[in-house]
Amino acid sequence: MTTTAPPAPPPLTARAVWLTLIVVLLADAMDLMDATIANVAAPSIVRELGVSESVIPWLGASYALALGSLLVVGGRIGDKYGQRRTFLVGLIGFIVGSALAGLAPSAAVLITARVLQGVFGAMLIPQGMAIMAATFPKPMLRKAFAVFAPMLGVFAVAGPVLGGILIDADVFGLGWRPIFLINVVLGGLALVLALRHLPTVPARPSTRIDLIGSVLLAFALFGLLFGLVTGSSDGWNGLTIGSTVVGVGLLGAFGWRQARADDPLLPRSLLGNRGFTSGLIVGLCVFASFSGLMYVLSLFFQLGLGYTPTRTSLHLIPLTIGIIIGSGIANALILTLGRRLVLLGMVATILGTGILLLNVVTSGLDVAWWQNILATSVIGIAAGICFNSVFNTALGNLQPEEAGSASGSLSAIQQIANGIGSALVTTLFIGGLARGTESAMTTTLIVILAVTTLCLLAVPLLPRRAIHLEE
Repeated sequence: MTTTAPPAPPPLTARAVWLTLIVVLLADAMDLMDATIANVAAPSIVRELGVSESVIPWLGASYALALGSLLVVGGRIGDKYGQRRTFLVGLIGFIVGSALAGLAPSAAVLITARVLQGVFGAMLIPQGMAIMAATFPKPMLRKAFAVFAPMLGVFAVAGPVLGGILIDADVFGLGWRPIFLINVVLGGLALVLALRHLPTVPARPSTRIDLIGSVLLAFALFGLLFGLVTGSSDGWNGLTIGSTVVGVGLLGAFGWRQARADDPLLPRSLLGNRGFTSGLIVGLCVFASFSGLMYVLSLFFQLGLGYTPTRTSLHLIPLTIGIIIGSGIANALILTLGRRLVLLGMVATILGTGILLLNVVTSGLDVAWWQNILATSVIGIAAGICFNSVFNTALGNLQPEEAGSASGSLSAIQQIANGIGSALVTTLFIGGLARGTESAMTTTLIVILAVTTLCLLAVPLLPRRAIHLEE
């Protein structure tokens, strides 16, 4: 059936562009900070709520898993019902979920609230990029992306930094709770600006949403993550093994559904594109490794070295600086080096992780501050390079009409990888604490090194060239 495309919205003025960009950045800031803000807060949350350390992996995974598994369908909802309307609903829901997390009386309520944040975040996050692409004039869009990409990396690290400062400040005697309640303030500001300045993009009511595929993907990811995390921390039994097997089976069913559905969540041409699927694999490894490193660094600094949350956050600032530097390197070289820049970023990740491992092996719990700064700076530069280059390279040989779905898929993979990486690496670290903090850290870093090294094999399968925004 042929449908008439809705008329394109008029291009925005320069002032409207920057106001819209501020709204989108505020939304993404809440998302990325919430994806990592529990890193520093985890020990304080466990202590105050009086729960087992086995809860820690779920503080981050519950959010990232809900967000990642629904991100693609969230984009489709925006297409069908209007991106501005969906953005506003997602923003209000995210604010409510954040308030519930900040006031949670128990770990069960907190994790439920984190899932709620992820569900509404999946409605919120895809709309910002779609609105920008549809309404920004091309020259302004390039300027906006030049600001947008580095800021995303900064927001990812700002979560732990801000979290540490808020926890030690003990605002109004609330302990860790302001790390979530601050979203009520940021979200309220974004809501006021969005109601006044966020442009409207015409809805496409004919858009169809594959609900069966969405449900299969969500349950597949939950089954896999629940089985792997619970099995690693509490031992492998019938429940954990069964959950993992069911997750794998549902993931296969999702693939079968995508191959046969009239309107699959992912266009079949994407799944048949070797360069793009290789980008998904590399992205999964890169984001899982970095998310795991972020979480385990926070735990090692606090549980191993005895740092306060504020001191921990200050030791993570070099990561932020490194990401900014790495993003600048990627922006300057991506069109020249293409997939070779991805290789450079992954090698730098291995180097930074190797320095961190050497510090732990040689100095143990007596590691000097400058040793930590050297390692985290290299890891940050590597992350900045990888974050930009993996996405741009994975999109390198796609058709223009595929770019939107492909970008949504990569964003979903990023969030899923954040959940898997933080959950599994944290579980591995906590499970090894019985042998000592040094042993737990050493084992965890070796696993991260092995996974990153193995994924180097997929880099030659990426497109040689990165996508060019002007093309």
